[in-house]
Amino acid sequence: MNRRGPGRARSEQARAAILDAALTLLSEHGYGGLSVERIAERAGVGKQTIYRWWPSKSAILAECVLDGDGAGLVLPLPGSGDIRADLAAWLATAARYLDDPARLGLARGLAAAAAEDERVGTALYTRLTLAARSALEARFADAIASGQLRDGLDAALVADALLGTVMYRILTGDATRAPRLDDLVALID
Repeated sequence: MNRRGPGRARSEQARAAILDAALTLLSEHGYGGLSVERIAERAGVGKQTIYRWWPSKSAILAECVLDGDGAGLVLPLPGSGDIRADLAAWLATAARYLDDPARLGLARGLAAAAAEDERVGTALYTRLTLAARSALEARFADAIASGQLRDGLDAALVADALLGTVMYRILTGDATRAPRLDDLVALID
């Protein structure tokens, strides 16, 4: 993800300060209150330094996630043995996770970064979405094998529907509301 533009090589110290400033400001002001100007001021660098390395604030956030541990954005699916209870718990955990304005802002920033730059979108999909999708599909396969879910269930389609629901809530600002989870989970029957 480290794109180099013209000019001097990146200073690792400046890069680290910029990424740290972006995450700190995100937690303080949310995505809407995050700006390249604020990041530059907090990191003690010029705006031109940031724009030399990143095209936008969302690209900075994407690098924070891609260079780190994923910021805990892939929530593990419980494995109690009851697929319906596990999915309901997973969706409720996602809603609680996104109740934190900084986490919600990060998720929105990542969505913006994916939309702005196809390479970033591909990297985020591979690092985050694919991991969650694969875990859901594997869990559905186990539930089908154990007789909890009907044979012939399209695990990939259901995984996409669940992840799409979470993304919809992130993008619409309705991420923290978790009504009708039982109805959503019932769709897998």
